[in-house]
Order: sequence, then C-alpha cells, then structure tokens
Amino acid sequence: MAESSDIDIAASHRYFSVECFNLAWDLIDKSDRTPDENDQMVRLSQTSLWHWTQRSDCTPTNLSIGYWQISRIYALLGQADISRHYAQLSLSASQKGTVPPFYLAYAHEALARAAAVGGNTLEMANHIKQAKILAERVSDAESKNQLLNDLATIK
Repeated sequence: MAESSDIDIAASHRYFSVECFNLAWDLIDKSDRTPDENDQMVRLSQTSLWHWTQRSDCTPTNLSIGYWQISRIYALLGQADISRHYAQLSLSASQKGTVPPFYLAYAHEALARAAAVGGNTLEMANHIKQAKILAERVSDAESKNQLLNDLATIK
C-alpha cells in the first residue's frame, strides 16, 4: 500500500480538471493536429472530466461542459456515434438542476454537430432549431453570439 503523502488530492483535482480542459481546448483550436495530438486531445478531455467527477464542487453544469468538450472532439475526429453519446450525456446533465440555458443550448449544438458528422441532416436541423430557441433565453450578448456563430459552422 502506498505511504501517505503531502499531496493535496482536492487541489490536484481542481488543478487537473481545469488544466487538462484548457490543454484539450488548445488542441481543438489547432488546425494542423498530428494523429498523436488527436489522441492526446481525447486523453486530455477525458482526464479533465474524470477530475471534475472527483471534485466535491462538481455540478451538472461542469459535467455538461465536460461531456460537450468530449463530444466536440469526437466530432472533429469524424466519430459520429461516440460524439453523439457524449452529446447526449451533455444534454442529460444540462437538464438537471439549474443549468443555465446557454449550456443546454450547447448540448443541442453538440447533438447537431454529431448528427452532421453522421450525415443525419434532419436530426442536425432539429437540434440547431432547439439551440436557437434556447439562445433567445441567453441574456449575455457575447455568449449568445458565440453560440449562434458556432451553430453557423455546422454543415
């Protein structure tokens, strides 16, 4: 059995949940990722989410965001079924508690993106419509514009 250490486990979860998310985001934004970077992007997003689930302050909003990021990554990698799975988890998390409409809209954005990758244009259009309806409930203009701009990239 491992000896006790001076490591603050709670602080470690706080650090890695955020750090891994941000590192994955850097790779999402990179236009010329290598296959190894694609794999690293997946590992980072999964690690971020795991660390979130270990935090005492983890909320449905945090889970919604984590699942959304994983869904986005799998959509980028052209893996529609896995992307849809995580988008559905994002939607489920977004429907719990008092998650703001911005995150629920982004869950629909993820479902629309997964449908687009899978070639299901009817499902894609339905989720884009749902996200746009929810966007009307987003009071912050910058956040609303970000959401609408992301929706416009789904083809």
